[in-house]
Amino acid sequence: MMTADKEKRRAISREAARKRRRVESDVFQDLSRLLPLQSTVRAQLDKPSIIRLAVSYIRMHTLLKGNATKEVTHTVKYGRVAQAGAEQQKCDERCDEQKEKENVKVLEETNMYLRILEGFLMVLSIEGDMVFLSDNVSKYIGLMQTELMGHSIFEFTHPCDHEEIRNNLRVTAGEVWCSAKRDMVIRIKSALTRRARSTNLKSALWKVLHCQGCVKVCGSPSSVPCLLLTCQPLPLSHTLLSTYTFTSQHTMDMRFTYCDQRVTLLLGYSPDELLGRSIYHLCHTLDTNCLTKYHLNLCLKSQSVSGQYRMLVKGGGYVWVESHSAVIPSVRPSRSRRCTNQPLCILCVTYVLSGVEEPLLQLSLDQAIHRYLR
Repeated sequence: MMTADKEKRRAISREAARKRRRVESDVFQDLSRLLPLQSTVRAQLDKPSIIRLAVSYIRMHTLLKGNATKEVTHTVKYGRVAQAGAEQQKCDERCDEQKEKENVKVLEETNMYLRILEGFLMVLSIEGDMVFLSDNVSKYIGLMQTELMGHSIFEFTHPCDHEEIRNNLRVTAGEVWCSAKRDMVIRIKSALTRRARSTNLKSALWKVLHCQGCVKVCGSPSSVPCLLLTCQPLPLSHTLLSTYTFTSQHTMDMRFTYCDQRVTLLLGYSPDELLGRSIYHLCHTLDTNCLTKYHLNLCLKSQSVSGQYRMLVKGGGYVWVESHSAVIPSVRPSRSRRCTNQPLCILCVTYVLSGVEEPLLQLSLDQAIHRYLR
């Protein structure tokens, strides 16, 4: 009798467990169908992935909804009828000033979105969670959007870059209000081989990314901010070489060992005049910190992009430039050659972004000498 009762209770327990699993499975299926993904992708998701992606999309929805609310509030605030006379004029001036600031901000964001054409978009929470990535991320690092969203960026980036990432994630109240800019070079795991073939994550290589963007906030400055970044793999495509671009090779301390002939047209120097000279000698004094950061990133991560800085022109003045560089490793060891583990050189492609500014201004003794000799 006791045995029959035990079997009956076990059967009831098993049936209740099966019912709970069916209900749980139905809930996960319903949640999966709500995700804005293709059915083939949804079919491959397990339960933890569904939860992770659902949380990420909720956070992204909150961000977009918050920005929409902010725009409506701003419209209502400045759409009211103001008092007559002087108050009306002051209100109009404030409105014009506010609109001008917004137009500048919109232009900056438009330029940032255009950079996605050579990379992908990433939204980072201040804790380092990858809230959203554009679906073309797999083209650049071989990992699917669904594999990355909801995970911490620290799980996929080089340990030596974690401190730099944390520094960029620290956001002050003032930075939230003015949409402070962010610019960093990081190394992230890539499942793509040199021949663009996919491999597993355990065999992943490091891909160098140049991440640029700004601090964004949901709704109001009291809400939780995040970073909106465009990520471009380095080295970037240099197929658009033109008369406003020159290539050069340098030692590891940035001394010229080679420069092509186009530098004469752009800066006035002949290639022979630059041999043995440091690129720091041609840099505007106020941009030395920018160049030093770029040089340090280059030595640590093998690839880097300088950002915009000023390079001095022979005879006077300067031009705005941006340099994209990579460290060329030494030849592979063989039986006849011993491995020295030393880099061979630095290869730079420098884009000239402006004409000569302040041509009568002499910023170095070298420029003064050239002007006197001329």
